[in-house]
Amino acid sequence: MIIKSLDQLNQVTLNIIKKINKEDCILLFGEIGTGKTTLTRALINNLQNQNKQVETEVLSPTFNIVYEYEISELKIMHYDLYRLKTEKDVQQLGIFNQSSKSIKVIEWAEIIKVKPDDRLEVYISHEREQNVRKIYFKGFGNWKGFNAI
Repeated sequence: MIIKSLDQLNQVTLNIIKKINKEDCILLFGEIGTGKTTLTRALINNLQNQNKQVETEVLSPTFNIVYEYEISELKIMHYDLYRLKTEKDVQQLGIFNQSSKSIKVIEWAEIIKVKPDDRLEVYISHEREQNVRKIYFKGFGNWKGFNAI
């Protein structure tokens, strides 16, 4: 799928929201500047709008590693694993701890070796035009066959 505007990206996140569950995992892959945080911001802000909450500023958690958002009965954990070096670093965060009843959105998911069964993988890449991105979705478990259109 080719994304040429923030409106198109918003529509993609609205389609993700239709399927999202309280314990889902969305793994984001792509180079610096492809729009992983922008996609996450649109997802969180659209969830806030649907739940009649004020939009919050959604920043990249590169230095903090994780930001948490409470939206109605949903808890969203937004991770950025860019600074982590090993799978052991990821395991120490307890991201996939069974007691964690939250939606996990994870940037720089390449470092994760053992991924959850139910997940949506989102691959974002630059296109030749400056503000154009290519997005590819791969669903597993409950997300198998997901279509963002």
